[in-house]
Order: sequence, then structure tokens, then C-alpha cells
Amino acid sequence: MQKKRLSEQTAEDILDMITIEKRYLPGDKLPNENDLSSELNVSRTTLREAIRILITHKVLEIKRGKGTYVTYNNDINENFNLDQIINAKVDLKDLMEIRLIFEPEIAYYAAKRATDKEIEKILHYGELNESRIINYEDRVEEEQIFHNSISKATHNEFINRLMPIINQAIYKGVILSKEKSKINDNTLVDHRSIMDYLRARDAEGARTAMKLHILHAMEDFGITRND
Repeated sequence: MQKKRLSEQTAEDILDMITIEKRYLPGDKLPNENDLSSELNVSRTTLREAIRILITHKVLEIKRGKGTYVTYNNDINENFNLDQIINAKVDLKDLMEIRLIFEPEIAYYAAKRATDKEIEKILHYGELNESRIINYEDRVEEEQIFHNSISKATHNEFINRLMPIINQAIYKGVILSKEKSKINDNTLVDHRSIMDYLRARDAEGARTAMKLHILHAMEDFGITRND
């Protein structure tokens, strides 16, 4: 892959904060320049260039005398008109099958293409999610961010735009697993396996670990495959 300029990578990091981590929603103000550049570990000059990139793409806007804000740009999370599918009334079996079709390959390409920083992010969110499971805390957001971070590391824009559908499956699965200790135990083991293979950049291993993770979840939910 062609190496990106630091300002472009910084722009992507800020975009991740908006679209994946959901730290800043439309209308929210970004932290001041000193704080944000310190958090991202870049110079203020690089940060300004990154912000200019995002302004050009209508992700951010500057309000004179007030600061930098996230726009209400619907194209930021544009998803190829999949809204009807996302909002459709589908059962957990259908959603889990979608995960089984896509996510093993997502893990495969993430292992091959992720930058070192992206691997660090995946592991960070995986560990945060693990902590939530162990402490019996709500983990919907952390679970989604973990899988979204893996998707982002494929550097495939179409895959990223399919993630809202997969997020719906993750949401339903987490809600149903709250009172099932076996599912949570299996998730811990499976996530650690996925993280280990991604850390080692073992693409085949990551693919297999993700497939087993989803198959275990389907089995735990009593979902029968008809293939």
C-alpha cells in the first residue's frame, strides 16, 4: 500500500473518532488544537492540515470565533442505500449468517493490510471489551467498535459501508447473551484467539478464528445451519 502522509493519516484518525468510536456526533465541537494534537501525537501544523482535509470533504466545519465542529453531513455514514435492509425486521439467524459470510474474510484482509497503529487500536478495543465482559457491564458499544476496527483495517471502503448491518447482528447478539455465562465465556476465548492471530498477522488463522467465533455464537443461540 502507498504510504499515506501524516496529515492524511491524522484525518483518518479523526474520522474514526466520529464514525467508528462515535466520540463526536454531528454538531459536536472538537477539542481545542493543543489538546487534540497532543492526543493524536502530531504537531499543530499536521493537525491543521488534517482538519483542512476533513473540511474539504464536508466532515468538519469551522465556526468563526467558536471552533471546529462536526457537520450534519449525511454522506459521512452513507451506506449505498442499505437503510431498508438495516431497518428491516430480520431474525437473528439471518443476521448471524451475514456475519458468517463476511467477517472471516474481513479478519483475513485485516491481518494482511492493517497498519501497526490499526492493530494497536483493535487490540485496545478488544481488551476493553474483554474487561466489560468480565465485569458484567454493558458492552454493545465496545463490541461494535472492536469489530468495526477490524473492518476498517481491511482498507476496503465497501466493506466498511456494510458494517451497519453487521452492527445490528452484534447488537442483537450482545443483548441476548447478557444472562448467558457460557456465551460470554466463549466470546472471551474466541476474541483472544482473533486478537492473537491479528497481532501475529496470521491471515489464515484470523479467518479461522473469526469463523469459529461466529459458529460458536450460532450454536450457543441454538441456530441450526441448513447447508
